[in-house]
Amino acid sequence: MSDANILKKIGDAIVDYAPALAGVLTVTGAGAPTGAALAVISSLGKAFGLGSNASPDDIHAAIISDPQIALKARIADQDFCLKQREQDIEELRIKLADTQNARGREMSVKDNVNKILAFSIVGAFIALVGATLLGYAKVESALAGTLVGYLSAKCEQILAYYFGSSKGSDKKTDLLAKATPIKE
Repeated sequence: MSDANILKKIGDAIVDYAPALAGVLTVTGAGAPTGAALAVISSLGKAFGLGSNASPDDIHAAIISDPQIALKARIADQDFCLKQREQDIEELRIKLADTQNARGREMSVKDNVNKILAFSIVGAFIALVGATLLGYAKVESALAGTLVGYLSAKCEQILAYYFGSSKGSDKKTDLLAKATPIKE
């Protein structure tokens, strides 16, 4: 039996008990990363007492023969979801640390390069939009449309940097600080 077929059969067998795991297994090969399927197989192998290196065929055989499959599959599903959340939290910590480093650099360097670039880009955006609205510039050409798109995206980034990004970051930091730690 091919790997995709056995993974789909395992997913179909546990879909009622472990929907997160079943979802990963049934779409593997159709766009889902195989690393995710390997993590699911590892979680199921541990939950069924087969070890983290169990083969999909061994897991399928355990599903067919074990009467307590629902409980074990739910345990594996919760374990998998917990690991996914831990990865999300770690990713958020990395993003927050990166933002803090950028803010720290901004505070310590005290140069005007960022401000000059910000004023130049926002000024160019306002001038281009004004010229377009007044009829001095035509946005029909691909180059002008690309320029407007580029300047509007950069203008949005500048506004988020100076007015919005740190507030959301501070709120996330406060929420993480108040959250209760996950115990294994």
